[in-house]
Amino acid sequence: MHRDPDFVEALQVLGDAYTKRGRFDAGLEVDEALSKLCPHDPMVLYNLACSYALTKRHEQAASALLRAVELGYSDFKWLMKDPDLESLRKHPAFEKIKPKLKKVRIKVH
Repeated sequence: MHRDPDFVEALQVLGDAYTKRGRFDAGLEVDEALSKLCPHDPMVLYNLACSYALTKRHEQAASALLRAVELGYSDFKWLMKDPDLESLRKHPAFEKIKPKLKKVRIKVH
């Protein structure tokens, strides 16, 4: 599938705007669309994980976050304090992926 970088960038701005305004379901729709357009982009998947966490879809958030890390997301310091992921970090789903995150982190560093 060919993707227009300007279209992708516009969607990213739109998704961020929705999230900043507390419109988490709308932001999630945008992030899901972006994840279909850019399935191997770690930032897109990280943002998708944030949207899932903000909408209390913790299992999906954990899965998207793990995929983001596997694809190269490496700002673990931010991941552990990002307010968008706060509910996920307190959820049992996060405990399940923590060992996998550590394993990937070790490979990255």
